[in-house]
Amino acid sequence: MIITAGVYKGRRIYAPDEKITRPTLSKVRMGVFNTLYSILGDFDGKIFLDMFGGSGIMGLEALSRGFSKVKVFEKNPSAAEIIKKNYKTLGLKPDLTVGDSLKIIKKTNDFFDVVYIDPPYMSGVYLDAVNLVKSDLIIAEHSESLTVEGFDILKEKNYGGKYLTFLSPKRA
Repeated sequence: MIITAGVYKGRRIYAPDEKITRPTLSKVRMGVFNTLYSILGDFDGKIFLDMFGGSGIMGLEALSRGFSKVKVFEKNPSAAEIIKKNYKTLGLKPDLTVGDSLKIIKKTNDFFDVVYIDPPYMSGVYLDAVNLVKSDLIIAEHSESLTVEGFDILKEKNYGGKYLTFLSPKRA
């Protein structure tokens, strides 16, 4: 896989075995960050959480494009090692927590400007993940339409069966 834009554009990273993760396609990554830019503008000073890290590509794209801080959660130890290797290749040290994302987020009171949620498609954890994180903007990558109570859908995109839904908590 190759980072699509920013200071690390064109840099190649490693992907875990596809039995462990499902890499996010480059056109989907570009769509995520182009849409984020149209919503947020500048990423400087903003914190990005990749809740289900896989290869770490989403966090690396976020850093490459100007996010000030990226946090990554990953449950699978083999995938976590790939994330460490990918960050090291770019001369970076990941802010990585290895373990179950839902359990980790329950223990933290951290706020993230943007949260990217892309668990295994049939895991059934989307709604729990969306409802647990503290963020003004959540992006869910999923395989079918997603509706979440208490959130406004800012944008939804379909990339040939891969959906991206941009959510924002409803304000009282």
